[in-house]
Formats: sequence, C-alpha cells, structure tokens
Amino acid sequence: MDTLSRRTKTMAAAVVTGPGTIEVRQTELPHPGKGQVRIRLEGSGVCASNLTPWSGPEWMTFPTEPGGLGHEGWGVIDAVGEDVQGFAPGERVAALSYHAYAEHDLADVSAVVKLPPALDGVPFPAEPLGCAMNIFRRAEIKPGQVVAIIGIGFLGALLTQLASRAGASVIAISRRPFSLDVARRMGAAEVIEMDDHWQIIEKVKALTQGRFCDRVIEAVGKQWPLDLAAELTCERGRLIVAGYHQDGPRQINMQLWNWRGIDVINAHERDPAVYLQGMREAVDGVVAGRLDPSSLYTHRYPLERLDEALDATRDRPDGFLKALVTYA
Repeated sequence: MDTLSRRTKTMAAAVVTGPGTIEVRQTELPHPGKGQVRIRLEGSGVCASNLTPWSGPEWMTFPTEPGGLGHEGWGVIDAVGEDVQGFAPGERVAALSYHAYAEHDLADVSAVVKLPPALDGVPFPAEPLGCAMNIFRRAEIKPGQVVAIIGIGFLGALLTQLASRAGASVIAISRRPFSLDVARRMGAAEVIEMDDHWQIIEKVKALTQGRFCDRVIEAVGKQWPLDLAAELTCERGRLIVAGYHQDGPRQINMQLWNWRGIDVINAHERDPAVYLQGMREAVDGVVAGRLDPSSLYTHRYPLERLDEALDATRDRPDGFLKALVTYA
C-alpha cells in the first residue's frame, strides 16, 4: 500500500558530491519492496563513522546515492511492501536503514522498531542508542564495580549514565572540560582530564587503592586511549573496545594483557538481530527512565545544512556531543 505516491513522486535527499561537499536534490520517491516499509523521516542522527567517507579517501566513490551515509533515522511509516505484517502506515518507528539523509527511506521490517506513544515528538536515533545498550550488556557491569570510561562523547555519556544507574562507581576520562561536566551530570563519581598518560594512571590507582578498575570502556577509537584502557584494567578485569578503530592498525601491550589476565571484548556487533535487540532495549530503557539521552542532542540542522552537521561532528566545537538532522 503506497498512499503518498498518489500525491508526490519525488523527495529531497542529500548527495555527497565530493570531499566535504553536498547537494540537496529532488529525487525519485522509493517504493518498498517485499518485506520492506517506507518511512517518512522526521530526522536522522549524524554518526562519526561518516567522517572517513566525508573526508574523501581514495576508495570513496562520489557522488553518493541519495540519502547515503545516513543510518540513524526515525519517522512515520507511509507505505508498506508485500508480505509485511505487524507494521502499518501511520505508525511511528525508528530504523536501521542506509539512506536516511533524505525525507524518506526504505527499511526491512527486521530492522524497524516501533516507538510507543510515550515517545511521541521525541527524536530517536535508535542505532547509536542501541549500540550503547549492546555495549553495556557486553560489559556485564554490576553494582559495586569500578568502571572507567575513556572518551565522553555521545556514546561515553550514555554509558556513564547506564553504568552509574546500574550501581557502579564511574570514573570518566575525557579531554574536554565540557565533556567532564556532562559526565558529572550523567552520574560519574570521579572525572579526570585526559592529558598526561602516567598522571591519569596514578590518579586512578589512588582512587582504587591500587587495584584499578573492574571494567574499562574505551570509547575514543585511537591508539593512546586503547593503551590507557589496558593500564587501567585490574587483574582479571574486562576491557571493552567501543571506539571505532577504522583508521589503521593498532598495536597492543600483549605482555600486560596476558599478565593481568584481562578479558577483552570487541563490542562492535555485526549481527542485524543483535542490532535490533539493542534498539528495542533502548526504546524500553528510555520509556522506563533507565536511559535519558535528551540533553545529549546538542546540535540540530536542517537537511540542507548536513555539511555543517558533519563538520561539527568532526571538529567537535565547545558544547558539541551529538548532531541531529531534522526534516520539516
């Protein structure tokens, strides 16, 4: 069933035409195939994983497909394809789709979650919220544990909130004073400026009476934070890699990892069903009050200013945590 196409056959979509440049074009309205829904998008989150293709590496092909790179959309279903059950036009949903920098996108029903009335009017980039829930689950954080979180951006702030509300004592480590203030608001017991490697180690050692941390979540995606994370993990502790390490190989101190008996968790999921599980848990968590991301959406842009949103995600001006692109 496709009611909108009776009135219009085009939509606005952003096209990345080259490194650091976009155009918003009128393009053909997509039609849902078997097992798909079409979503009239209200908005999409801007993901840091976009920054590498945005910079124009050799392997990148321009122009992108209309709406390409966007994958954190939410909105209202306006058409359903063949054999779709359990979803209907008019229902508000969030989805893991792949052309969400546009007014409409298609998504397989296996990648769509319903948004209950309690979330009416609330922006909901479900993919990063679901990632936070999946990382938290993989970390196996328990009451009374000491948890260090390295890197307080959007993801680190969410994990600080989840861990502190689970009864853990959180040590938040970040380079920006603004981020440390956010960590305090999210429930961190201690905050440490990320400036000097050995001073940070000594501060955490003192805070933990020499034991270090039961769980350490690395949420930056660079070599130094990964090195630091290992140093802060206690014997038989768990190091959780949440940073997006896609800019080159890494070296590790295997001697330290081995000697301390560290469990290392790569928290990047690749199973679509696990993505969906995390997204559902995020919906439940926000409705129940276990997770409140509302103050972390710091910057909002219309679609025609997507380039500014991507630049802000790269440059992280003071006060920046998460950009949303919203559509009228």
